[in-house]
Amino acid sequence: MGRTSQPNKQPGTPGHEGLTPEEVSRVIGDRVRDLRLDLGFTMERLAEESGLSLGMLSKIEHGQTSPSLSTLTSLANATGVPFTAFFRGLDEEHDAVIVPPGGGIEIAHEGGNDGRSYHDLGALRGPLREIEPVLVSITKADAKADEVFPLFQHGGVEMIYMLEGTVEYGYGSKRYVLEPGATMQFRGEVAHGPTKLIDLPIRFLSLKVHPLPD
Repeated sequence: MGRTSQPNKQPGTPGHEGLTPEEVSRVIGDRVRDLRLDLGFTMERLAEESGLSLGMLSKIEHGQTSPSLSTLTSLANATGVPFTAFFRGLDEEHDAVIVPPGGGIEIAHEGGNDGRSYHDLGALRGPLREIEPVLVSITKADAKADEVFPLFQHGGVEMIYMLEGTVEYGYGSKRYVLEPGATMQFRGEVAHGPTKLIDLPIRFLSLKVHPLPD
């Protein structure tokens, strides 16, 4: 991901020695499921993309088996993340996440093509992902005149900050024109997404804040 950090771990601080194999499997399963849901994949699709059986993927997500490195590599390739992402939450250190200019993991995203890219700008280690920062870049329109932009729905809230260009952004039945410097905040459950590209190139920061479990 291009992240660097300076962990401040004191001598004698407990590390991973207290973890059981079952706990490791459970955390890995949670990370696989979270990534699959973030991408909008069904279990069937992720199994197909990664070359795993549906039964094996189900066991991994439920923490019922310890996947091999080759299996994690296949899942990483299918989800567009480094396989180390599956171990997020196992480390007790709380370090800052820094993504240098031009960094971040390019993620597969519905509606992505050679004119659109989505870069994940990093996540703090922990059992849950509370904040999801993504840099969205749209450099050209699809050649299809009848292109329909995908609309998204997710839990929590989202804020958009326009960096460059002008876009018409849909939120439910409403449409808003966003220019550089504009911000927009909304509930993720309502269908939303770009509906018209007005001035290219377009870049905006999307910051999702996910709901915490009860």
